[in-house]
Amino acid sequence: MAKQLAEAADSRTRARLTERESLTRMIKDWEAGRHQPKDPYRVLYCRVFGMEEAELFGAEASGTVPRVPFDGDEIEALELTRRVAASDVGAETLDRLEAAVDDLATAYPVTPPPELLNRIRQHLSYVSHLFDAKKTLHEHRRLLAVGGWLSLLASTCHIDLRQFQAASTWLRAASQLAGHAEHSEIAAWCLETEAWQAVTIGDYRRALTLSQGAQTIAPRGSSVYIQATAQEGRAWARLGAGPETRDSLRRVDRLVAPLPMPERPEHHYRYDPSKRDAYVATTLSWLGDPAAERYARQVLTRLESAADGTVRARRAVSARLDLALALLAADQPDEAGQITLAALTSGSLVPSSYWRAREVINAIEARRVPEAGELRDAYRELDGT
Repeated sequence: MAKQLAEAADSRTRARLTERESLTRMIKDWEAGRHQPKDPYRVLYCRVFGMEEAELFGAEASGTVPRVPFDGDEIEALELTRRVAASDVGAETLDRLEAAVDDLATAYPVTPPPELLNRIRQHLSYVSHLFDAKKTLHEHRRLLAVGGWLSLLASTCHIDLRQFQAASTWLRAASQLAGHAEHSEIAAWCLETEAWQAVTIGDYRRALTLSQGAQTIAPRGSSVYIQATAQEGRAWARLGAGPETRDSLRRVDRLVAPLPMPERPEHHYRYDPSKRDAYVATTLSWLGDPAAERYARQVLTRLESAADGTVRARRAVSARLDLALALLAADQPDEAGQITLAALTSGSLVPSSYWRAREVINAIEARRVPEAGELRDAYRELDGT
């Protein structure tokens, strides 16, 4: 028994010596600048030397995020929340990040793409930093989802700017993050966003395939499921398939009928009932249906009066182009020209919609409308060509 006690005591002594040697090496590494200590050692060092953490360890120290000036000091607030939490990430930080995603998605319809993209990048940089932090599996999956939404929104802004290579890069990132998080809604939005991009470049067959694929993986009845169904209808309309187009519109009607108006109807990833009429106007105008004029006028009036919340200038511009196209089909080129000019000079037309304006201008020029030259000049000034 005495021998066993002696061996146990000797074992504990060796363990303490090993631990002390390890701690000594670690402290020497810290002081030599090879590694950075984590809490609580960082706090203790600061107390001993009477210095601030940033002053002692530098801006690039592990566990800190470079400070970036930002409206409302959002990133600084997020970092403060994280640092006072019990874990390296923490539920409160994730709550604030998810709220930031909602804020950015709500800002999308009313914020110029370059400005919004800058804000998204700052949040993505912060999220990327947090992936190296210690966290639970549940926290990790929530962080993956936040990164997925931000990447998806970044891709959308790049599409608006017709920066397709960057858009594809962020879309792949969003899709991969959605896969790791097992988040079917984000995965479906990736396909729907890609379908929309295909529409903007005239690849309607691919848009059709992608929108149908999005419906396959989207949660039934979700916003993305409805949006993908509407996108399918738009693709059919561009292909001139009347029965298939109307079938898609009927399916959207059934899905939207039970929906209440969401709390934040401007949210890009929340399908509100008023969006349905805007998509019907676009789809019918592309199909050449006379009913498009009535829908487009109703949508334009509602958007410009802010009947459903704030004025949504970007949607209003799309409604003007829908109305112009419908008026051309009804042989009213003069009013179509006036409405198109208003869209071109509104300051709200994003590059991803330039092709729609060109389509209307080409049709007006073909009818030899006197205002066609003014429209072409306004377009060239907008496009820089």
